[in-house]
Parts: sequence; structure tokens; C-alpha cells
Amino acid sequence: MNLISSLRERLPRGVVPVLVLAVTALSVAVIWSAVDGQALAQAARTARGEPVRILAAVAAFGVAFLLRAAAWRRVLPGLSFGHALSGIHLALGGNHLLPLRLGEPMRVVSVVRRAGASLDSATASVVALRSADLLAVVGLGLVAGPAALAGLAGWSGWFVFAGVAAAALAAWLWLHRLAGQRPDVRLPGPAALGLSVVAWLCEAVLVWQAAQWAGLEITAAEAVGVTAVSVAAQVAAIAPGGFGTYEAAAVAAYVALGHETGDALVAALAAHALKTAYSLGAGAIALFVPAPSLAGRFRLRRAPEPVDSPEPVELSAGGAAMPVGMAGDAPVVLFMPAYNEEESVGGCVRRAPAEVLGRPVDVLVVDDGSTDATASRARAAGAEVISLGENRGLGAAVRVGLAAAVERGAAAVAFCDADGEYPPEELAALVAPVLAGHADYVAGSRFLGRIHHMRPHRRFGNLVLTAVLSLVARRRITDGQTGYRAFSGAAAADAEIIHDYNYAQVLTLDLLAKGYRYAEVPISYRFRVTGQSFVKLGRYLRNVVPAVYRELNAARRRASRTRSWWPGRSTSSTPRWPRPTMATSTWPAARSTTGTRAGPSSTEPSRAAPPTPPATSGPPTSARSAPTARPPRPTRRSWPR
Repeated sequence: MNLISSLRERLPRGVVPVLVLAVTALSVAVIWSAVDGQALAQAARTARGEPVRILAAVAAFGVAFLLRAAAWRRVLPGLSFGHALSGIHLALGGNHLLPLRLGEPMRVVSVVRRAGASLDSATASVVALRSADLLAVVGLGLVAGPAALAGLAGWSGWFVFAGVAAAALAAWLWLHRLAGQRPDVRLPGPAALGLSVVAWLCEAVLVWQAAQWAGLEITAAEAVGVTAVSVAAQVAAIAPGGFGTYEAAAVAAYVALGHETGDALVAALAAHALKTAYSLGAGAIALFVPAPSLAGRFRLRRAPEPVDSPEPVELSAGGAAMPVGMAGDAPVVLFMPAYNEEESVGGCVRRAPAEVLGRPVDVLVVDDGSTDATASRARAAGAEVISLGENRGLGAAVRVGLAAAVERGAAAVAFCDADGEYPPEELAALVAPVLAGHADYVAGSRFLGRIHHMRPHRRFGNLVLTAVLSLVARRRITDGQTGYRAFSGAAAADAEIIHDYNYAQVLTLDLLAKGYRYAEVPISYRFRVTGQSFVKLGRYLRNVVPAVYRELNAARRRASRTRSWWPGRSTSSTPRWPRPTMATSTWPAARSTTGTRAGPSSTEPSRAAPPTPPATSGPPTSARSAPTARPPRPTRRSWPR
């Protein structure tokens, strides 16, 4: 249907944009030099004085697309009228923004992604109907003014017409085969062709009215002829909206009817301006209506209704709630992602408490390819080190740390930065809601606690990004970028971090979308005095914004309303977690009263090792890394889209 666009993949990259810009600039220059400014201004004043006629002309133009949507539904009866109309309007708007009529595929994309139509039936129906559309307008032109159309077309025009006819035949044969295989596909009958013919007559109303404003007296048949010529020329349009091509063809048609070139150009520009305004407005609306929006989601879905009953929990010897089957001595795992933090990592490890709320604390350091002594100093301070070998990013390091904690069968998992900004000694405050069974995902909020020092521009940036995250997540969040967080075992196992650069926003959106209960606790914060932060605003936004969009529009949500398995346990002893209830709460601050960690030379009494510790020869690949013997994972429920 578009001979020029078929060549775009064969041309070197960069040639097509340059060609489009050159043609568009040339068209603007030619039209600007040729148009009579006074006549154009007079036509505009006349139109402004007749707002009812403007509305009537635009309404007639809009009715044309209503008729085309009805014709599409006769071929695909399962397609709703709203989705058919939005697909047509998206293509219309896209053609006015993109060169080479590249908006046409938006018809197919829209109904496939939003209405669930199959790709082959959508494509075949679009090609068949668009080809029939062009054949119909050429037929109307031959009826309205056969001599004029034949004289203007030339041999190249009839060659293009033959190509369109061949495309129509091929698409009809394709549809014929699909109709024989599927009950949801029908062949376009006379009614569909009739709707197309009437649609072009409606478009001719706008052309006739624009000619009146330009001072041209034309008949209805002549308006149909001008419409046929100008639309047929659009098949070979290069510039967005066919700018230049439309005006040249329309002027040629008017001149063939005996009108002056200057007045003809004003009439063509007036008609094209109204069509463009309608196309861009309708296309913008069609991007979002009907649901689902083709632009994707920009906020989380609203909280789903509960579908499962809460799972039973039991009390540990200390009176804390825990999933049925969870060992009473299961550790709290605190891991610290670190990259070139040799000056601070040892102190952070030693500040971590030896136990919290009656449970031992295991400290891991995930060394993200450090080139200094980070790993050796972390080991000297008493931490187990998982080395990634190369710098993969903070998001990747957190993903590995979550997976390692899950493999240890942790009662709760927490992480904090290894730069000394977050207080490991406040771990008890962070994991208390998890161990009590009241939350699955806990964020340590600096803005609820005490900030000893934070640079003004960082404070402002944190507040702005947190406000945006709260809007997107549909929840009150006070610190969206905190580096101190805790998880239940189920949340840690189910967490997904979709990019390696960072975790802050996507991790929160992922767990909230899956129904995990969210809470915040106040923590203290002190700006780092050693090392250097990796956060630079430009790079941060370039990585985080696209990742947030991908997270919001994940194709499949794995709702975590399930029980989790733990390595080294039989199916009968699988711990069962309470079903998440989409709650957000704030917990009061708490401080651990237990001792802190010492290095290998310390006299600290030894603790029992956590069950089935993983080998340290290499990091697990994700929070869902599989141990050798794993009981089957229970089926998950996904939220309806």
C-alpha cells in the first residue's frame, strides 16, 4: 500500500530521516512562497465567523471514521466498536506525526494489544479494508470527474492504482482463508464497501466547506473529485500528514476545474488544517480510550480484592509470630551490597547486632566487583562475602543478596548500604514488623526518623522522587529511595528487580503490585564521610524512569499470594505465610539492645549455623535460584489485567 515505506529497511540508517526532513522543509518553503497571505487570512476570518459550519464540517469528517469502524466490525465481529474506532484514530494521528504513513500499523498494534485480536486476522482485515477504501475513493473520483482524474493520474498513478488493487486481492484471499478457519473472521461484503463509499462522501463535505471559505464555488461532485485526487496522492506521501503532497494534488484538481492557483492553495490548506487538527486530537484520545491505554500504565493498579483466607501462623518461644513450619532458630539475614567501600565496610559489619528479637543475625557482604580491599576487610570484620567478580550494578547486587538469604531459610531478610549512611544497629526496628507477622516489606524511612546531615539538593531530589513514587504506587510513601529495607521470606523469594542499575523504585512497585503488605519504620541517617556515591542525576533518571515504566507495564504479574518453599525441608514442613492484605503502616522506632558483631579475633560466643548454608564459590543468579532438591512450588494466582 505504501511503495516508499517498503524501501525504508533497504536504505542505510539515517537516510530516511534526512530525506523526510528535506522533503518537509522543501514543501514548507514552496507553499510559504506560493500562498497568498491575505487570502489565507481572509479565509480564516470567514471560518471563525461561522463556528457552526466549522463544527459541522469536522463532524462530517468524524462520521467518516465511525463508518469505517463499523465496516471493520463487519469483518471482525468480535472487535468492539470502541477498539475499532480507536485503532483507526491512532493510525490517523500517527500518519500526521510520522513520515511515510508509518502510522498505519497502529491499527493492527492497537487491536492486537488492547482488544486481543490475533495478529494475522487484524493485519489481513486492515490491508483488505484500506485497499478497498482507496479503490472506493478512486471509483468515486471516476464517477464524479472521469476526465479530470484520468488526466491528473498519469501512468504512474495508474501503476500505483494497480498495486493497490493487487494488495486488495491478496488481502481478500488471505481473509477468505482465515474465514474458513475461524468463526471470528468474515469476508467484507457489499455493506462494508458501501460504508467506505459513504465515508468518503462525508470527507468530501469538509473539502466543500473549506473551498467555500476560500471563495471557490464548487459542486458536491467536484468536492468528491478533489477528495479523490488528494487522497489518492497520499499513497506516496513522504512528509508527516502528507504535507505538500496533499496540497499539490488538491491544487492540481482545483486548477483542472478552472480555479485560480492561489485560491486553490488556500482551500487546500484550510481543509488540511481541519483534518490535521481532528486527527491529532482524536489520535491523542484514542491513545488512552478505551481501556487499556496503549500508552501503558503510569500508576499501579488499584489494590485488588482479597481472594484467599489468611494462612495459619504459630508463635515462637519468644512469642513472635512465624509461618507454620519455620524453624525457631531461623536467622535474620542482613546483607550489604558494596562497591569499593574498603574504608567503611568493616565498621558497618561490626556494628551489626549479633541477634535481634531472639534470632541470630547472619551478615553477608555482596562485593559488586570492587577493585579495592572491600572483600578482605568485610571478611576480617566477620562477614561472609559473595563476590560477583565484576561490577554489575546495585540492582544486581541486591538481587543476589536476596537470593542468598532465601537459600538460608531466613526468618527475615534485610539489607543496608555498606557506606555507613544507614545504622546496622537499628536492624531490630526494621525486622520487627516482619517477625511479628504484620508486614512483608518494610522500608526504613529517613524522613520519619532523624537525619544528621543530608545535602540540600539530595534532600530535595529525594522528596520529589518520593512524591512521584507515592503517586505512581497509589500509597503514602515517605522515603522511596531508602537504602535500608527488610522483607519476609516470601517477599524476598518473590522480589524481582528488573534492571541492574538500581532497585529503589522498581522493587517497591513490584512487591506492592503482588499484594505484599508494606510498612515504614523511622531510622536515623548520616551522610557518608568516605567513598563516593554512584548516583548522578542524569544517569540515574535515564536508567530509572524507563525501568519504572517497564515495571508498571509488566506483561505478566506473578501475584505472590502463595506459600513459599525453603531449601532442605520436605513438602510437609513447608512454611506457610499469611496472605498479603495490601496494607501500609508506620511502625514506631526501636533499638536493638543486643551486642554487636566482632571480627574473627573477638571473644563473641559462637552461634548455631543457619540451616543448609549455600556454597560460596559463586553467587546465585536471582532471588529464585533453585537448590538441588526443591519441593514443587505451589501455583500462584495472578491479578486480572
